[in-house]
Amino acid sequence: MVGNLLLRGMLAGLIAGILVFAFAHTFGEPLVDQAIAFEEAAAQAAGETAEPEVVSRATQAGIGLFTGVMAYSIAVGGLFALVFAFVQGRFSGLGARGTSAVIAVAAFVSVVVVPNIKYPANPPAVGNPDTIGVRTELFFLMIVVSIAALVAAIAFARRLTLRFGAWNAAITAGIAYIVFIGVVQYLLPPINEVPENYSAAVLWRFRTTSIGMHLILWSVLGMAFGVLAERKLGAVAKLRARAPAFH
Repeated sequence: MVGNLLLRGMLAGLIAGILVFAFAHTFGEPLVDQAIAFEEAAAQAAGETAEPEVVSRATQAGIGLFTGVMAYSIAVGGLFALVFAFVQGRFSGLGARGTSAVIAVAAFVSVVVVPNIKYPANPPAVGNPDTIGVRTELFFLMIVVSIAALVAAIAFARRLTLRFGAWNAAITAGIAYIVFIGVVQYLLPPINEVPENYSAAVLWRFRTTSIGMHLILWSVLGMAFGVLAERKLGAVAKLRARAPAFH
C-alpha cells in the first residue's frame, strides 16, 4: 500500500512540477534576467571584469530550470505520500482528500510562509557571496524549527481536545505556534543585504513569484494526490468488503 501511494505522490509531484515550471519560466525568469543585468551593470561601474558564462542563460532558463523543478517536485511528492501514509486514519476521521488538503496547507505554512517571513527569497545581485553559507544555514534552521513547532502544536492540540473540544484545542495550539515562531524569529539574526539602489519592484515581484511557485506546488499536490489516493483507498476498501470472511 505504501509503495503504491508513493508512486501516486510522485505522479502528483510530476503534475505539479510541470505547472510550476510553466509559471517560473513565464514570470520568474524575466525577473532573473533583470537582476543579472543589474549585477553586470554594478560590476562594470566598479571596474570589475565579468566572469565567463559556464552555462548559457538559455540553458539555465530552459532545460536547467525544468530539470531542477521536476526533480524537486517529484521528490517532494514522494515525501508528501509518505507523510500521508503515516497520518491517514491515525489523527482524524478525514477522508483521503481532506487529509491531503490539510497536509498541503500545513506544509505550505511551515515550510514556505514562516521561513520566508524571516528570510525571504532574493534574486541575483542581492546578498553577499561571503555570507551565503550562513544565510543558507539560517534559512534551513528556520524550516526545521517551523516543522518541529508545527508537530508539537498538533500534539498539543490532541491533548487538549478531550478537555476543551476540537475547535478550542486547535485555536489554542495555533496561538501557541504563532507565539513560539514569533519569539524564534525575533531571536534569530536579521539579514539585510539588498543594495541601496536595487529596484524595489523587481525585488518584490521576485519574492511574490517565489511564493507563487510554492503555492502552485503545494496546492496541486494537495488536490491531485488527494484524488489519486482516494481512488486507491476506495479500491482497496471494495476488495476487502468483497473478500470472504474466515473464522
